[in-house]
Amino acid sequence: MVTREEIEKTLLSLEEPMLETLKALVRIPSVKEEPAPGAPFGRPARQALDKALEICESLGFDCWQADGYAGHADLGEGSDRDALAILGHLDVVPVGDGWTLPPFEPTVRDGRMYGRGTSDDKGPVVAALYAMAAIRQLGIPLKRKVRLIMGTDEESGWEDIAHYQKVCEMPRQGFSPDADYPVINIEKGMLCLELTGKLAQTGLKVLSFSVGERHNVVPGIAEAVVEGDAALADRINGTDFGCPVTAAMTPQGVLIRTEGIPGHAAMPELGRNAIGQMLLVLKKLGAEGTIRTLADAIGMEYDGSSLGIRVSDEASGPLTLNIGIIRVEDGLVRATLDLRCPILTDLDALVKRAQGMLGGDIRVDVITKKEPHAVSEKSELVVQLLRAYEEVTGLTGRALAIGGGTYAKCLEEGVAFGALFPGEKEMAHQADEYISISDLKKNLRIFTYAILKLAAKEAY
Repeated sequence: MVTREEIEKTLLSLEEPMLETLKALVRIPSVKEEPAPGAPFGRPARQALDKALEICESLGFDCWQADGYAGHADLGEGSDRDALAILGHLDVVPVGDGWTLPPFEPTVRDGRMYGRGTSDDKGPVVAALYAMAAIRQLGIPLKRKVRLIMGTDEESGWEDIAHYQKVCEMPRQGFSPDADYPVINIEKGMLCLELTGKLAQTGLKVLSFSVGERHNVVPGIAEAVVEGDAALADRINGTDFGCPVTAAMTPQGVLIRTEGIPGHAAMPELGRNAIGQMLLVLKKLGAEGTIRTLADAIGMEYDGSSLGIRVSDEASGPLTLNIGIIRVEDGLVRATLDLRCPILTDLDALVKRAQGMLGGDIRVDVITKKEPHAVSEKSELVVQLLRAYEEVTGLTGRALAIGGGTYAKCLEEGVAFGALFPGEKEMAHQADEYISISDLKKNLRIFTYAILKLAAKEAY
C-alpha cells in the first residue's frame, strides 16, 4: 500500500506543473461566442477544451471529446455508469467592469493567481486533474473508473452536458468542484425568466438602456440615456439617490450612470445591482410604464418580496432574485431575471404568481428551468468527501444548501465539493478574479484523498 508520505511527495512534485497548466487555460478567453464549425459555443471555448484534453493526454489519460461540446479524461478501468465522475467547466463569464489586471493573462501576486476562470472553474478543474495524475503516477489500484468531465457551456444554457449525455453514458455518482466546501448536498431550483413590456411614451423618455451579458451575473455598472438638457443633468448630479449616480450631457441626450458592486447571482446580497439602482433612479426622474413597474416590483430587492414570490424553507433557505440583463429597443423593455428557489418550491406556481403581480402589460416567459436537487447527507458519497475535507484541513465538515447551480444536478447522486473554503472571499464572476495558490494546493490534496476514499481498492 502506498504510504501518505509517498502521496505527499508526489503531490508536492506536481504543484508547479499544476500552476503552469492553469496559466495556460486562463490565457484562453473562453467566453461563449457565436457557433463555428466544430465549435458550438465559439472558437475560444473549443480552444480551451482542446488544450485541456491535450494536457490530459500528456499526463497519460485516455481522453474523448463530444463534438466540441465537452470532453473527458479517464483514470482506471470499469463501466461508465459506475465511474466516479468529477464535473467541471472550462467556459467563463464575460470580463465585465472594474478589472485592474489583465483578465486573460494570469498574474501571480501576493500568493494569488489572478485571471478570469482561476476560481470559476478552471482552477478547481486543474486541481482535480492533477489529483488524478498523482494517483496514476503512484500506481494505486482502483476499484472503479474515475472520469473528469469538462464542459464548455456551464455559464449559459448547459447545452454542453445535454449533448454529452446524448452521446455518452453519464456516471451515476460524483461531485462538481464548482462551489463551496465542505459539501453541498442541496441545490435550489433555478429559473431564468424574461419579462417583456412596452416602453412608455409618457413621462421621462428613455432613449437607450442596455446592460448585462449574463443573467447569472450581478451587474456592477449601468448606463442609460434619457431625453433632457443640462438642467436635468445638473439636477441628477445634485440629488442624493442613496447610491453612486452621475449624469453628463451627450449629443444623444443625458447619460446617466449608476455604480454597483458586481457579483454572482447565486449570492446577490453580496453585490449591489446597478440595473436595479438605475430603475429606481429613472422612476424618481419620472419614468412610466414598464420601467416604473420593474422599479416597483424588483428595484434593489433580491428576495422577490414586491414581486410576490418571497418564499423560504428550512432545508435550503430563501429564494433569491437577480436582474442580470435589460434591453430597451424597438419600443420594448426586456429584462432577464435569475431566480434561485428553495427545494420545496413549485416552480410553475411561482411563475404564475409573478405574472399575476406584474399584470397583463408585462409578459413573463420561462427561458430555462432546473428543478431542485438533493442528496442525503448520510450517503457514502457525502460521508467520504467530508472525511477527506476534514483530514486535509483539520476543520469540521458538514452538508450545506446553496442557491448556486452546478453540474452535480446532472448526476443521480451528485454533490458540489469545493473549491471555495469557509471564510474566503467569493471571487467567481467578479473583477480581478483570483484563486489563492495555497488554496489551490490544498484543493489538490483534498481531491486526491477524496478520490482514494471513493475509488481505491484499499482504504485510505
